[in-house]
Amino acid sequence: MELLAKTLLLCSALALVTGAPAHPHESAADEGHAHAAVPDRCKGIEFDAITPNEDGDTLFFSGNHLWKGFHGPVQLSNESFRELDDLHHTGHVDAAFRMHNTEKTGDHDHIYLFVDNKVFRYYNENLEEGYPKEIQEDFPGVPSDLDAAVECPKGECVTDSVLFMKGTDVHLYDVATKKTKTKTWPDLPVCTSALRWLEHYYCFHGHNFTRFNPVSGEVTGDYPKDARNYFMKCADFGHGGHYRTPKCSEIKLDAITTDDRGKKYLFSGPIYMRINTQRDGLHAFPITRTWKEVTNGVDAVFSFTDNIYMIKDDKVYIYKSAAHYTLIEGYPKTLSKELGIEGHVDAAFVCPGENTVHIIQGNRMRDVDLTATPRVVTRDLPLPLSNIDAGLCGPDGINVFKGSQYYHYESPMTLAVSRIAPFPHNVTSAMMGCQD
Repeated sequence: MELLAKTLLLCSALALVTGAPAHPHESAADEGHAHAAVPDRCKGIEFDAITPNEDGDTLFFSGNHLWKGFHGPVQLSNESFRELDDLHHTGHVDAAFRMHNTEKTGDHDHIYLFVDNKVFRYYNENLEEGYPKEIQEDFPGVPSDLDAAVECPKGECVTDSVLFMKGTDVHLYDVATKKTKTKTWPDLPVCTSALRWLEHYYCFHGHNFTRFNPVSGEVTGDYPKDARNYFMKCADFGHGGHYRTPKCSEIKLDAITTDDRGKKYLFSGPIYMRINTQRDGLHAFPITRTWKEVTNGVDAVFSFTDNIYMIKDDKVYIYKSAAHYTLIEGYPKTLSKELGIEGHVDAAFVCPGENTVHIIQGNRMRDVDLTATPRVVTRDLPLPLSNIDAGLCGPDGINVFKGSQYYHYESPMTLAVSRIAPFPHNVTSAMMGCQD
């Protein structure tokens, strides 16, 4: 358990890029001296713009250079976006974001780069016809010479929106109505770039970043933090190279679940990982980052009616998924009071479209009707397996996990009535981001 809790953290550790101090405004004519102008992310540089592209690779712009991905090499930005040189011959970008607009497919997943009073729109690094344009042609009410920009989808903001930042002002642009409201958020420093990553929002300033609420601008937690500890790998910073991606043979879960919004999570020790975010990469975080009241790991987790249930020892915590996993008032409650059971829980799962949670305790599976009041065990069945770590039910059946292997069953009843365990399958990198 301790091994995975440590080793999975490498999923957020990133490769080292070295070089000399940057000269952000070096012109294309100075290419012969480019070796003296390559910026080094580990020297504490400031990013001018950050955005994911349509493939989910995060682009970091600084001066006339960029990095593709958290561990990609440095390159001149005009190697990918050659039209940037048509404007001022530096490749410099003021702000950037990837559009989220599923109602209007023409610009969904396109990336927008802002330079002075112009906006460039790209897809697969190809400039769209008609661009560059004046910023106000595409975004009425948004000023020129921006500092930062970041998309905010409906559900995280009230509507599909873009946050444009300039100085101490934040201009909230509604994608559907094309209207802009200007606010000042006193908690937030002046951002030189901004990023939406794994449904969280980050304001970068200097070599630091601050996480903020995209609706209120509120900052909670210990910020600012050094970007070198989180968004790249540097000697003497963050994990410092002491962690590695775990081998699949080392995997041992405490719980796994998919919520009603399709977000799939695995839990091990004090950490969790979102495992259906290949576009943004596979990264491990402390459980308390999202579920702050659960301070000592979990024994089992399951999802039901837009709520996520977390079981630890004899307590049940219920969080509202749609409200950024807010703990429901009155919780935690005891297992006995909430689910009508006692004793240690090894695993729990709910199958799609069903109202029953299947709770595994040792070599028994106990079913509880989640629509009943009070909740009591409706069926108690023996299992062909014991020492199960976690279980997940989906449209194709059930996977129950024991260490680095899992067993597949067609249904909960098949799991219960089977007298012989099926052939075990090994956990794969495609499932959990480990090394085969």
